[in-house]
Amino acid sequence: MGINKKIMLLGSGELGKEFTISAQRLGLFVIAVDRYENAPAMQVADAFEVIDMLSAEDLERVVQKHQPDIIVPEIEAIRTEKLREFESRGMQVTPSAKAAHLTMNRDAIRDAAANELKLKTAKFAYAETCEELIAASKKIGFPNVVKPVMSSSGKGQSVVKKASDVEAAWKYAVEGMRGDKQKIIVEEFIPFESEITLLTIKQKNGPTLFVAPIGHRQERGDYMESWMPAKMSLAHLKKAQKMAKKVTDYLGGAGIFEVEFFLTKKDVYFSELSPRPHDTGMVTLTSQNLSEFDLHLRAILGLPIQAIEYYGPSASAVILADRDSKHFEYRGLENALQVKRSDVRIFGKPSARRYRRMGVALARAKNVNEARRQAKLAASKVKISYLDAKGVDDGN
Repeated sequence: MGINKKIMLLGSGELGKEFTISAQRLGLFVIAVDRYENAPAMQVADAFEVIDMLSAEDLERVVQKHQPDIIVPEIEAIRTEKLREFESRGMQVTPSAKAAHLTMNRDAIRDAAANELKLKTAKFAYAETCEELIAASKKIGFPNVVKPVMSSSGKGQSVVKKASDVEAAWKYAVEGMRGDKQKIIVEEFIPFESEITLLTIKQKNGPTLFVAPIGHRQERGDYMESWMPAKMSLAHLKKAQKMAKKVTDYLGGAGIFEVEFFLTKKDVYFSELSPRPHDTGMVTLTSQNLSEFDLHLRAILGLPIQAIEYYGPSASAVILADRDSKHFEYRGLENALQVKRSDVRIFGKPSARRYRRMGVALARAKNVNEARRQAKLAASKVKISYLDAKGVDDGN
């Protein structure tokens, strides 16, 4: 089977960068597209375009220019109606245009999961005004979780503990939303023991596969560290796999899906889904022979996926910026790489801002707790040094 394909990547962050590297190892041509110049994947792609991905006209222009065989969305904020049109014109959209459309907003995928597929979820409601959010919060009860139906990296998400906090949560959610849809989801707070990511691989010509469960910890609704294998009972794992297969069969297509669950002592709750590699899955860059990016690519191309071989307990920890700047450099890599069985990925983002992920540290060890300690230690040794416009350390 020939694989001389041209791939257009919509969204070119750190996940897109790793996917591009996987694609180029198999000789594919990649066009990286994003809303800003010098995005991470653009630095390693064969070509790039800077557009507004919520603009149908911009999307049509770059597709006409490059004539891709495969379109790979890497973010949610895309004019997904256009993806459906491209698919109808014979282009492969991964995993499918339906998956991209339904997961662009949390409301569509949550409605499908809870109402059509009857998956167990937290109670939820929607609001398009602060007044509606106040009413919905009273109905759901406190504490609850408020977040935009479209956002990235946990932006706009908060836990609301009492009625007097609702207005602030509304403002924070509106500030953090992406796209052109002002809509908020409020969810029942589940007193979960842990959260897991279940990477689910839909193949073109084979059974659905699962990567070992990944545990993760969040702050401000954003991933801070992940590890595998996550601790969970076999009964809970089988229940999660059954739900993941049900929802990914519904969405269709081929590729990797990141399916998130809450685990309580007695049950498993469907939380969210992304039809693409996910930041919590960056731990797979060190944990196994085929990373989530390799698995996504092979599934997209219909290539065989043999047994996933695990190297042992593994972990990832993020490297964060703490301020806004376009002038900075990384220091301490020599110290980070002295940490036993560790590795570091610097994403190459052209600008920093507070809490922005700029890199990730990876580690393996004899057990998960030690791997987590080593990954966090390596991450802590990478320092971002901020410079003035002349390239001199600003002393802060």
